[in-house]
Amino acid sequence: MTEADPRRWRALAVLALIQFMLILDVTVVNVALPKIQEDLGFSESGLAWVVNGYVLMAGGLLLLGGRLADILGRRQVFLIGVAVFAIASATCGAAANPEMLVVSRFLQGTGEALAAPASLGMIALLFTDPHERMKALGIWGGIAGLGGTTGTVISGFITDLASWRWIFFINLPVAAFALLVVPRLVSESKMLRDKHRPDYWGAILGTAGLIAIVDGLIEAADHSWGSVHVLLPLLGGFALIGLMVWVEAVSEAPLIPLSFFTNRTRVVTNFTTLFFSSAFFAYFFLLTLFEQQVLGWSPLKGGLSYLPFGLSIGAGIGIATALMPKIGVKPLMSLGFVGCAVGLYLTSTISPDTTYVGHIMPGMIVLGFFSGACFPAFGNASLHEVTGQDSSLAAGVQNAVQQIGGALGLATLATLALRHAKDQIAAGVAPPQAFVDGYVLSWRVGAVLCLVGAVLIYALLEHVVATPRNVLAEEAAAETA
Repeated sequence: MTEADPRRWRALAVLALIQFMLILDVTVVNVALPKIQEDLGFSESGLAWVVNGYVLMAGGLLLLGGRLADILGRRQVFLIGVAVFAIASATCGAAANPEMLVVSRFLQGTGEALAAPASLGMIALLFTDPHERMKALGIWGGIAGLGGTTGTVISGFITDLASWRWIFFINLPVAAFALLVVPRLVSESKMLRDKHRPDYWGAILGTAGLIAIVDGLIEAADHSWGSVHVLLPLLGGFALIGLMVWVEAVSEAPLIPLSFFTNRTRVVTNFTTLFFSSAFFAYFFLLTLFEQQVLGWSPLKGGLSYLPFGLSIGAGIGIATALMPKIGVKPLMSLGFVGCAVGLYLTSTISPDTTYVGHIMPGMIVLGFFSGACFPAFGNASLHEVTGQDSSLAAGVQNAVQQIGGALGLATLATLALRHAKDQIAAGVAPPQAFVDGYVLSWRVGAVLCLVGAVLIYALLEHVVATPRNVLAEEAAAETA
């Protein structure tokens, strides 16, 4: 039996801290968006790129990042990812115009795509005992989740008391600490499964295609659907995605073998995850704009308003994990999607003179709770009938789809809100009411997407093992197999 590395718990603390930082930067910009728009002169539609630039690269390159970590060495790829993330954080904070910030957010997402899978792989090798590994991954995942739920609160404090630029600058000492300490705590490891080169073209074509599609959707906020500004990126994006599918079909070592999609339950799970993430990301983005630009709240007040959301997500995860073996994955996931639809509908009852307790918080708690209830079910359904190395692929695809779905959904629903608001203003409606009408429309479309997802899940999902499965643990176990 291999002796446990005595440095493992110290290494875990540093790796968890970095994962906290990476996940934090998905949500930390939300509360700061109105201030960023004011300082840098973003258009209403262009503001979505501050979020989308990050999640598109993080999701689009995630599988390639994991493959590179296998071949080049996990520690090396992790350090490169953290360094890229740190440099991009510095340029985000120093951004003088919208273009500089968006490009920097793209680079930040690239850094996450390299660092996150490498970090998971290092934990798998540091903790060889299965029980210790489960505990370590629980700590790692819990701290990372805390980054997602506290991002809005942290952003509110920093933006209100200092400047939005410091939500990026605070990453620098954390990254520098990791770059200094990790080489002393973690040995290098490579896992050469075969001699095939990584599927660079598949990752590049897929990510470029998604970026083009999102660009076309965002351009539709300012141009007609038949405009060259909209059609060219949309058609080009779908062409690139089609080319990626061909590359995956002929590649000797594809990022995603097409055989992965022969399992109906995994396909339905990932497809409906697109609906879920679309509604989830759009909720955050549009509610922040509503609170600060319509209600006139400060960033701090807006950030604190999300506290019940984080708490209800945690409650939903805990209760759903306990109930899943008793009621099953399909009923739980279907119910979760219906609950999300109810939460979005409750939120859509807002008006320019709405109150937090009466209109915002009820929908927030319902959406948060049922979103949390979906996560354990996603974990089991995404791993349906996979074993060994396939669990790493299945977990990676689910993580990537969550981020890609958020980008596509945000581009679509934010564009829908802005187009509707502009039409209302042109018809003589006062701007505050017009923008509220746009937000309401998008949230209700998000609710419909969740209901459609619930129907698809209930109709098409097969019987799934209901014993809670730890996606991170199974992915890590596959990495050491």
